[in-house]
Amino acid sequence: MEARISRRASLRSLAAAPLAALPSQAGIVRTDRGYIDLRKVRLWENTRKEFRESLEGGTLKAVIIPTASTEQHNEHLAMIHDTASVTLVAEQAALRLFPQVLVATPVSIGVSEHWMDRKGTLSLRKETFQNVVFDVAESLKRHGVQRVLILNGHGGNIAPLKEALPDFRAKLGIDVQFNSYWDAYTPEIIRKYMDSNTAPGHAAEFETSFALAAFPERVHWEKVDYERDKGRFGIKTRASAEQDEKFAKEARMASTAKGEAMIGIAVDWVANRLQQMISA
Repeated sequence: MEARISRRASLRSLAAAPLAALPSQAGIVRTDRGYIDLRKVRLWENTRKEFRESLEGGTLKAVIIPTASTEQHNEHLAMIHDTASVTLVAEQAALRLFPQVLVATPVSIGVSEHWMDRKGTLSLRKETFQNVVFDVAESLKRHGVQRVLILNGHGGNIAPLKEALPDFRAKLGIDVQFNSYWDAYTPEIIRKYMDSNTAPGHAAEFETSFALAAFPERVHWEKVDYERDKGRFGIKTRASAEQDEKFAKEARMASTAKGEAMIGIAVDWVANRLQQMISA
C-alpha cells in the first residue's frame, strides 16, 4: 500500500515555489509505483476532464483540504510557513495513496488574531474562516466527493474547526474528518527528536527544523539580531513577549535532520489516517 518516496528530493520539489502563487511547476517524484507527476495530486492543477474521470471511474476516494495561515513566524521564518508545511504533508500523503487522494487548494489565511500585534499577520474572523472551509467542502461534495480530511497546520484554527465539525457533517452528509498534522507526534516522539521537548511550538525548534528540511530558502537568519531589535516588536503582553523570546532561542536548536524525521512521521500518520477513512 505505502509508496516509499525519495524523501529529500520530493520535499524540495513540492516546496520549490511560493504556495501563495499556487505554482504550476510541479516536478516528478519517483515512488515504488513508478514516477508520478506531482500535479496529479493537486486538484488546482488537474483539468476538469481529469477530475471528472477520476470521480466517475471510482479511483478518487478522498480529498484533503489543507488549512493554515499567513502570519508572523518570529524574525527568521516566512509568513507562509504554516501553509507551506501542511500542504507539503498533504501532498506527500496523497502521493502515498495515488490515485485515490487529491489535495484541494489550501485555505492559506486562518484565525490569527492572537498574532496581530506582530507586523504582517493576516487574520480572518472565526465565522468567516469556518464558512470558507465549509464552502470548499461543500463544493467537493456537490461534485461527488464522499470523504474529506481537513488537515490543519495552524494552532489558531483548531478550536474553530472542532466547533464547526458537527455542523459540517450534519449539513454535508458525507465523511468529514479533522486533524492537525502534528497529531502524529506522541510525547515519546517529541522527546526523541526535539531537544526543547516542544512541538509544534511557534517558529521554534520544530517549525524551523521543518523549514530547514523542506524549504530552506524560507529560513532567513541573515541580519537577525533578536536582542538588538526586541524593543521594536510591539508585543502587547509580557507573557507573550517572553514566549516569543523563548521560541526564538529554541529555534537555534533546529536542524535539517530533525525536520526530515518529523516530516516523515507526519506523512506516514496522515497517509494511514486517509487509508482508514477510505477503508471504513
